Amino acid sequence: MSDFLLIHGSCHGAWCWRDVIPALEALGHRARAIDLPGHGDTPCPIEDITLDSYADAILAAIDAPAIVVGHSMAGFPISAAAEKDPARIARLVYLCAYAPRDGVSLVDMRLEAPRQPLLAAIEKTPDGLGFTFREGKLFEALYHDCPEGTEAYARERLCVQAIRPQATPIRLGTNYASVPKSYIRCAEDHAIPPEYQQTMTEGWPPEDVSEMPTSHSPFFAAPKDLARRLDRIARGPA
Repeated sequence: MSDFLLIHGSCHGAWCWRDVIPALEALGHRARAIDLPGHGDTPCPIEDITLDSYADAILAAIDAPAIVVGHSMAGFPISAAAEKDPARIARLVYLCAYAPRDGVSLVDMRLEAPRQPLLAAIEKTPDGLGFTFREGKLFEALYHDCPEGTEAYARERLCVQAIRPQATPIRLGTNYASVPKSYIRCAEDHAIPPEYQQTMTEGWPPEDVSEMPTSHSPFFAAPKDLARRLDRIARGPA
C-alpha cells in the first residue's frame, strides 16, 4: 500500500479528485487531496498566496513519505516541496503538469510552449492579481471528453487563481534532483500542448513516462484508468 497526496491545478481544489480517491482506495492505497491556499475550503487573501505557501501546505499535509501527484500548474508547488524536504516525498508524479527547471517560472514555461491554447480561455481579474476561466470556454479547454455534468459540477467550484505563484521563478537543486519522478502525459490536452509535454520529458527514462488518451482532466475523463496507472507507478517495475 502507498500513500498518495493529490494536488490540484489552477482554479481547482481537492474536489477534482473525487473519483480518483475511491479508485485508488479500491486498489489498496491510501489517497488524500488538499486545497492549496486560496482554493476550496482554504481561504487566503490573494496577495498572500505564494509558491512557498503552496509548497508549505503540501508538506504540512504529509505525515509519512508520500507519492505526491501534481496536476497542471501543481507541478511547480510539488517540486518546490521536494526541494524543501525531499525526505517526505517518496515520488513526484506530474499529471499533464509543468515539470519545472531551476530559475524558470510557470509563466515562462507557458510562453515557451509552441502554442498557447489556454490564453483564449482565461481572463485576469480586475485587480490583476488573479485569473479565472471565461464563460463558454471551460468545456473545450478542460472537460471536452468528460462525463455529462462535469462542466456544471466544476463551474460551481472553480475559484480565482493567484498569478503570483505562477510568475515566481522556482529554485531547484540537489534535494529536488534526489526525488524519483514520473510523468503522465495527456494526448488530447487542450490546455498544455501534448507536444510540449513531450518536450518537458525529453531524456526521462521511458519507464517513467506514460500517456493517456484524454483531455487535461483525466481525473474526470478516466479516473479508474488513472488510478491503475498510479498503482503501477507505486508498485514499480514488475
